[in-house]
Amino acid sequence: MNRPIQGGFARIVGAALCVAIPAVAVNLPARQSSAPPVVKQEVPDNLLHPVAPEQPIPYSHKTHLAVGLTCQVCHTNPEPGKLMTFPVASTCMQCHAAVAADKPAIQTLASFAKSGATIPWVRVYSVTPGVNWSHRKHLDAGMKCQMCHGDVAQMSTMSEATSVLAMGACIACHEAHKAPVVCSTCHSWPSH
Repeated sequence: MNRPIQGGFARIVGAALCVAIPAVAVNLPARQSSAPPVVKQEVPDNLLHPVAPEQPIPYSHKTHLAVGLTCQVCHTNPEPGKLMTFPVASTCMQCHAAVAADKPAIQTLASFAKSGATIPWVRVYSVTPGVNWSHRKHLDAGMKCQMCHGDVAQMSTMSEATSVLAMGACIACHEAHKAPVVCSTCHSWPSH
């Protein structure tokens, strides 16, 4: 008699598939056995402690990073390098066709994937108008996501945990890394 796999074993198999499938799909090495190096958070915590925005599908960075996914698997940085993208539903379904497929949130995810619709994620950090920002320049300079966004691997829900949008945080970090701090580094004057 064929019975579906249930319980803890299914979760272990599902977690293993969730690591292996994206690694093959995006041609990345599978999870390493050693822990990733600890990266120091450069930007101070946000003193306001804003509430995480409600997302169309509940998502836990903590859960997904614990199984070995990296930021770059889900967030790419297309030209011109200003924003990091959100994954398309089909990327998520590489794991979730088998992992937690019976959960309502994953069924919602599957409907986005089937229709080809974009998941309407709510962006947590938004660049202040008038600021010229490039993730690409910061990544090329060796900055890591955790330096500005905090210990995302410990966040069950993503919120504006750091003060990365505060000008003072930018200036302090630039000074610490001997990067330019003149106004035109981040701001353009309107042309008339």
